[in-house]
Amino acid sequence: MQERKVADETVDFDKKAASWDDNPGRVKLAHDVAGAILDENIFTPDMDVLEFGCGTGLVTLKLSPMVRSVTGVDGSQGMLSVLEAKIEAQGLTNIKTQLVDPSTGTVLEGAYHAVVTSMALHHVKDIAALIGQFHRVTLPGGYLCLADLDPDEGRFHRENIPVFHKGFDRKMLEKILVEAGFYAVGDKTAAIVERPAPGGGIESFSVFLITCRKRG
Repeated sequence: MQERKVADETVDFDKKAASWDDNPGRVKLAHDVAGAILDENIFTPDMDVLEFGCGTGLVTLKLSPMVRSVTGVDGSQGMLSVLEAKIEAQGLTNIKTQLVDPSTGTVLEGAYHAVVTSMALHHVKDIAALIGQFHRVTLPGGYLCLADLDPDEGRFHRENIPVFHKGFDRKMLEKILVEAGFYAVGDKTAAIVERPAPGGGIESFSVFLITCRKRG
């Protein structure tokens, strides 16, 4: 049932791709996360970066002017097609895309000075295995930046997008990162998302950013 769940989710993202950027809250969240990542001051013009779960490239496009290249990876071809259209329209030469879906057995390839992921982890069942892949493709001394939801009891995804995780405990993730071989693990709140609550009023969701390094 879990495999079907992920497959259905991929099709759903393909259908949502064309209108994904129409949600101003979604765009603001991506920009807030990208800003929090850039505030870490880890990027230099000679770096190659991978963004896992890049979607339509909202974060990728913010990072790309700061580095040599960004490879945008996603499990939805629909999302990647939207990003590819942006790349062509803007005449960008340092961004490329790659279709990778861990649920189908495809794996990350290449070697990067930094790996970034924003709001994608909760869609992946085996977090430890994915972080192991991140470690494998990160060059010695390179960085990993993870942004996702703090525990939310499933309230963030009320629109019935299937997820495997209802947010993450930061310390739990940090333990997995250390076990995978990363060090200098630090976390901060990258963004606050406010939405109308079903019963009235506003409910808030916090998004963390964890940054760490692979030993040289």
